[in-house]
Amino acid sequence: MDYLWLILGFITLIFGGDFLVKGSVGLALKAQISTLVIGMTVVSFGTSAPELLVSMGAALEGGADSDMSIGNVIGSNIANLALVLGVTAIISPIKVQRVSVRQDWPIMMTATALFVLFMFFFDGTTHLINRWEGIVLFILIIAFTYFMIWKSRKEKKAGVKIEINEEIHENKGSPIWKSIVFLIGGCVALVIGSNWLLEAATNIASAAGVTPFVISVTVLAFGTSVPELAASAIAAYRKQTDIAIGNLIGSNIFNILCVVGLTGTVASMPVANSALTYDLWWMLAITAALLPLMLIGGKIHRWKGVLLIFTYVLYIYLLVA
Repeated sequence: MDYLWLILGFITLIFGGDFLVKGSVGLALKAQISTLVIGMTVVSFGTSAPELLVSMGAALEGGADSDMSIGNVIGSNIANLALVLGVTAIISPIKVQRVSVRQDWPIMMTATALFVLFMFFFDGTTHLINRWEGIVLFILIIAFTYFMIWKSRKEKKAGVKIEINEEIHENKGSPIWKSIVFLIGGCVALVIGSNWLLEAATNIASAAGVTPFVISVTVLAFGTSVPELAASAIAAYRKQTDIAIGNLIGSNIFNILCVVGLTGTVASMPVANSALTYDLWWMLAITAALLPLMLIGGKIHRWKGVLLIFTYVLYIYLLVA
């Protein structure tokens, strides 16, 4: 029965990702906000909802499995940049805009470094995300969202052209209510599909005797990254690569600043020793390595996508081995 729910979860996530992309593009055009900004805010927030639900639930339940909340975030961020971006680039090479290099990546890298700093310091001999650290991170995601929307509107008033391709332009006449329905329906489908997928995958992994933390950085992380995979892959197939890369960078920022921030505000998030010595450094290294990949050639080419997927497979292999 678990395998049936696993398949249903994947199907629901695929449809949810398609609806979310359509709705977000429609809202971007109506609000005169660039699709890159929409990808880094609305789409990334919607596709990161499963991470928030899983991490919040694990932290509030406490007990031996409470470190799954941190593990889910770390594993999901690794999967987003290595697996999801790799698959997306293979489907369609992603053109890197200057703003992604000068603004978006530095924000993501800073958030990641701050996350690491909080886990190693300020808590004495313990390693966790406490309440005040969670509050700081959550304030930063509010500031980040406000800045992105303010900057986009400022550029619009200054006459900066919003680049949209022909397929997006064809949707310009769609009524706003239709875009909202697609957006809400997509988010709901992603949450429902993720729940089905996660419950089934967790049951299958538990039956195989895998530890809770390993489940969180592999099965749960992959499951909660499937919405990003669905949304980004569909966006790449539709040649809407602004949304594809913006969604992934925005999702990683959201995972750290909002998922960890909001969860840490209501409940302490302990860190497993294995995360401090292994998983955390993979996340930091992959995040840093994304910069040269974006700079070389100005695109995330297909060969870079293959390299990213190989990196993810190597990470999982060494973790399990």
